[in-house]
Amino acid sequence: MHAPSHKSSGAAAASNPKHGADHIAPDCAGQNFYAIDRGLRDLLRLYLQPDDFSRLEPHFDRLGRLSGGRLDELARVADKHPPVLQARDRFGRDEDWIDHHSSYRDMEAIAFGDFQFHAMSHRAGTLGMDRPLPAVAKYALQYLFVQAEFGLMCPISVTDTSIHLIRKFASRELQDYLLPKMLSGDLATMWKGTQFMTERSGGSDVGSIETTARKVDGKWRLTGDKWFCSHADADVALLLARPEGAPAGTKGLALFAMPRRLKDGSRNAYRIVRLKEKLGTRSMASGEILLEGAEAWMVGEADRGLKQMMEQVNLSRLSHGVRAAAMMRRCVNEALTCARGRAAFGKTIIEHPLLRRQLLKIIVPAEQSLSMFLFTASAMDRANAGSRPAEDCLRILTPLLKFRACRDNIPVATGAMEVRGGNGYIEEWVHARLIRDAHVGVLWEGTSNINALDIVGRAVGKIGTHRTLALALTNLLNHARLIPAAFRDRLRTALARTLALVERVAAEPAEEANARRAASALYHVTSAILMTWEAAQPGADARRALHARLVLDHRLSARDPLASGEGESDRAIAELVLSQRPVTLAEVTGLLS
Repeated sequence: MHAPSHKSSGAAAASNPKHGADHIAPDCAGQNFYAIDRGLRDLLRLYLQPDDFSRLEPHFDRLGRLSGGRLDELARVADKHPPVLQARDRFGRDEDWIDHHSSYRDMEAIAFGDFQFHAMSHRAGTLGMDRPLPAVAKYALQYLFVQAEFGLMCPISVTDTSIHLIRKFASRELQDYLLPKMLSGDLATMWKGTQFMTERSGGSDVGSIETTARKVDGKWRLTGDKWFCSHADADVALLLARPEGAPAGTKGLALFAMPRRLKDGSRNAYRIVRLKEKLGTRSMASGEILLEGAEAWMVGEADRGLKQMMEQVNLSRLSHGVRAAAMMRRCVNEALTCARGRAAFGKTIIEHPLLRRQLLKIIVPAEQSLSMFLFTASAMDRANAGSRPAEDCLRILTPLLKFRACRDNIPVATGAMEVRGGNGYIEEWVHARLIRDAHVGVLWEGTSNINALDIVGRAVGKIGTHRTLALALTNLLNHARLIPAAFRDRLRTALARTLALVERVAAEPAEEANARRAASALYHVTSAILMTWEAAQPGADARRALHARLVLDHRLSARDPLASGEGESDRAIAELVLSQRPVTLAEVTGLLS
């Protein structure tokens, strides 16, 4: 017996009114998540080359349909049937393996076989392209996929980033052995990658890693205990270990690639000890790995392991920011669908002023993260083409996006649940999973504190990349001439004050406690300027400028909490932001004051 399909929950309710189902607000299952996202469609035309957009839009549309349909259904089932570790086979041999539910395998077929997420930025041939996809396109596709399924994006991302490290740092011989397997689109033969970093002795404090590497008969053998290993059954894992005789701390760490199976087909000498029972990301297997002399290949230079691994970490941070943006978008979709389809006290709940204010608190951070991830991905494309300013921008934008978007995701998920009310607390609906999955974003690839210190202490204090970002933002403001000058001047003032704050916090050790406040301010002013510039582009939906004004008013300006409440302009802004039609610049100009 199969569970009822979620494809047309609203229609099913309407067809059976005698059971009272018509009183339950619909969800957004069955919708096309690309077609209903005006912001994404507008901005992809802005951030992609016209030819790339025209060639790739059918795939955006197809994945949007899948994410609202088949993929969403599979994700619901996979969340209810987590992976299971099998320690031994029927003969008692220690052939530990992980059983995944068929729903998870079907999602893998979509991700690795159909769309080939893992390979799309590394080789031609994916989605009919004659070259690797630009970063903007790759992350836009991730954004659509994650609106249905978050857990599987970890294996997708770490395979993608592992390929990057192997291509950049491994010997030619190792590349020739691994890359054809890792870049394959054939699920029966391809090798998926992962990254094992955390140990009981060292999470954020990487220098305290205790895993050791010893060369025996010309081969490296690894011994140690990796404590949190997501995608535990990957075919090849990248990890850090300390070669015998290497110095303590991060300088003594080398990067290694460890295969699940050796060239003769036998199992490598490590065991999956157990799987983690996690709050979220339940569809994907995270476990503890015991290395018992496992054979591995050194990747790159022995004394640069952490520096090399940080490239994978930074790529993963960008992906995490995109995932947070995606989950916030799903929350917005759910909240708006519910608010327009649920009646209370004689009218739909979206007509109630207090609920409208709550919806704005969900929508604005989602729109901020959309602009931030597309601008960051665009910087990556320009950096890959040789632009040094874009490389500097990418250095600070990556942790900035990861830091703030992942934090915003948590209250947005909770707010969306509250819009649905008690049903949102029930596991049959998507909200519980969104809330559970949201929390891992502030943990994986560095906590909020670690990312804030990277932004302020390193990107600002040591490298000065904030100055390059400020120049880029100023240039965008200068080219947004259709936006009222007074509003652009407010943004310039906010940018100047933010730069002064981050520089002061970076320069004074006693100011470390303010690193998160400074990083948040830089995120908010950057996103506000981006949305202002985007709103001024031909054909763009001008409500993005209203989102910018809300950020400026509520995140970057002092407000008296005891002052009188909503004014006429606030009501007008809410009306335009929540409308279901495009908004023109003429309509918003008078509200940008």
